[in-house]
Amino acid sequence: MTEGIAQSVAAEAEQAANEAAREARAEVLERSAKTEPEKKPSRRITKASTSSDTWQKFVVDVWLTDLNPTEFGIYKHSRNRAKSRQFSSDMDIYAEVIENGERTGLLGYRKDLWKDAKGMDRRLVFKLFTPSLNWRATMDLMVGRSLQLTLGARGVPVMAYSINTHDDNFMIYLERSALKWPFLPEHFSFFIVSDGTPKFFRLERALINIGGDYTLYDEHNKAIGYIDGKILSIAGKWKGAIRSEHADKKLLTVMKLFSGLIIFNRQARWHMWRLWHDVIDGRISPALERQESDLYKNPRRVR
Repeated sequence: MTEGIAQSVAAEAEQAANEAAREARAEVLERSAKTEPEKKPSRRITKASTSSDTWQKFVVDVWLTDLNPTEFGIYKHSRNRAKSRQFSSDMDIYAEVIENGERTGLLGYRKDLWKDAKGMDRRLVFKLFTPSLNWRATMDLMVGRSLQLTLGARGVPVMAYSINTHDDNFMIYLERSALKWPFLPEHFSFFIVSDGTPKFFRLERALINIGGDYTLYDEHNKAIGYIDGKILSIAGKWKGAIRSEHADKKLLTVMKLFSGLIIFNRQARWHMWRLWHDVIDGRISPALERQESDLYKNPRRVR
């Protein structure tokens, strides 16, 4: 009798132990099931936030001297000129374009046309090349159009630039706004035709500006890009970025050319202001340089 009671107690104790073990195991599994999904999403979010990049970025770095690796050497310039008809004898490569840590382009301007020419013959002509000096785009200061707008603005310098890309049927015209009050930011505007639809953009200079900072806005007045000038650079360095959903090739080209223009912007304003004074005072007679005159010709004219 006593032995039977002992066996019954032992069996009941073993059953209770098994039930306790099952409950403890279930509790552990339930706790791990609750904590595990919380940890995994947090790791995925952190990883996604660090790996995804919503900006298309570039850097325009201006060289300090003409002794750059692209033009250095006795015969280097002649070889460059032979490689591209767009590389004229007075072309000076002065900056490089860097994307993702690699050189993707070179910026040059016609040095003699800007440094040595006078009056209305003095023009800014920029060109964008690949690292192997294949031509990609040209930006011209249209002196005639700029003088017209400056006369209409009664002396406020208004520069107009035409941009020609190598694979586009439409020209792009970038102009400084005549609505410019002293000590307030300047604005540039342009539009790009994409799939038959014009898209309008505006570049606004920062109110507190030391290095040459601009914000790019779309036609809905939404900020979609920027150009950030480095204050401590010796010659000039600008970092640019456009939101990836807006960063097509033509808009990136305009932004790169405009970044290369910033270092000449003050000189271009003074040039147009002096031209305006000389014309209204009768010191010069307006005349268009031949290559600029070609930009105004009627494309439907009989040839």
